[in-house]
Amino acid sequence: MTAERDGRGLEEAERVELTVGAVAPGGHCVARVDGQVVFVRHALPGERVVAEVTEVHKGFVRADAVTVLEAAPDRVEQPCPYAKPGRCGGCDLQHVAPAAQLGWKTSVVREQLTRLGGLTEAELEALDVRVEALPGGPLGWRSRIRYAVDGAGRAGLLKHRSHEVVPIDRCLIAHPAIQQLPVLSAGGTRWPDAEAVETVASTGGDVAVTALTEGVPRPVSGPERVRERAAGREWALPASSFWQVHPAAADTLVGAVLGLVEPRPGETAWDLYGGAGLFAAALADRVGDAGRVTMVESAEQGVAAARENLGDLRRVEVVAARVETALARRRITGPVDVVVLDPPRSGAGSRVVRDLVAAGPRAVAYVACDPAAFARDVRTFTGLGWRLAALRGFDLFPMTQHVELVGLLLPPA
Repeated sequence: MTAERDGRGLEEAERVELTVGAVAPGGHCVARVDGQVVFVRHALPGERVVAEVTEVHKGFVRADAVTVLEAAPDRVEQPCPYAKPGRCGGCDLQHVAPAAQLGWKTSVVREQLTRLGGLTEAELEALDVRVEALPGGPLGWRSRIRYAVDGAGRAGLLKHRSHEVVPIDRCLIAHPAIQQLPVLSAGGTRWPDAEAVETVASTGGDVAVTALTEGVPRPVSGPERVRERAAGREWALPASSFWQVHPAAADTLVGAVLGLVEPRPGETAWDLYGGAGLFAAALADRVGDAGRVTMVESAEQGVAAARENLGDLRRVEVVAARVETALARRRITGPVDVVVLDPPRSGAGSRVVRDLVAAGPRAVAYVACDPAAFARDVRTFTGLGWRLAALRGFDLFPMTQHVELVGLLLPPA
């Protein structure tokens, strides 16, 4: 919808009344003012709002809805006082009813698959694209939080698209055990020598605090290594290492991957961008002693964790290399039946996709944390004759705009 104006472009800090349109990636909705695209946060489709411009770019501007004149039915009061314009940027969707957040994320996934992935409406309908909630509700779920530290030594979270620290007294999406830690400034705690503070509440019951100074971790409280439970195993990891932040995420993703590719006894599997080896362990259980699993990971900490935690699985080989390098230089060779692809936010990229297709697996499970990167890679797969045969979406990050996808890609019949 278009607001009435004199034709001049919007300027930073200017306020304008507008009607909000469809949702867009990044926690925004789209509006237009005299043809100028405005990406509006803290709004819902159909609302009439007063928006304050926060950034001006060539071709578009960003803005925050600072006053709601006509609210949408799905608008709710934010439970957190910091989840407002100009304050903490961690939660994008606290103003949206939890059920409507699932619809919001589903709309974003569908739009990205259409615009970037080249899928038709008929193909989307056949996939029945939707985002599923995880158990536990929208608050108190995040088991790993990294707090930034400001110049006064106060721990907090960052403003949206900013390095400015917002000191807080409580983060409502944090795991209850993290909320009880004496980390934040409300209890008088200061971190004069730290640039960040990492907190963990593991599924194994461990709670740890680590301070970082110039990127070097310093244990403060709790164990230096924490236990996680997933895929029927217990994992031991450094407190500062990567693990899924939602307590139900690891088992949810493993279940989705196995359900889609259905590994069979005696098969060969690849786990690419394998991290600590979560999917490799699950694949090894399915292919059995007669099968073989090769995991590829480039991060030193991930490789070390995988070799330690998968040491009892002789049918698993851990390759320390970049996936692109491992495929191009044939560090992993021989026929492969199933592949689990879990790339970083930037996606796998055309080179990896083409090398995978050339390897000839019967199925690829693609685990994605960014719908846009996933859609671009899907387009590469389909351009090579493959198809996206199934797709599941999971709300691993309630109250935020982030969503996790697991897609099944199959070669031509």
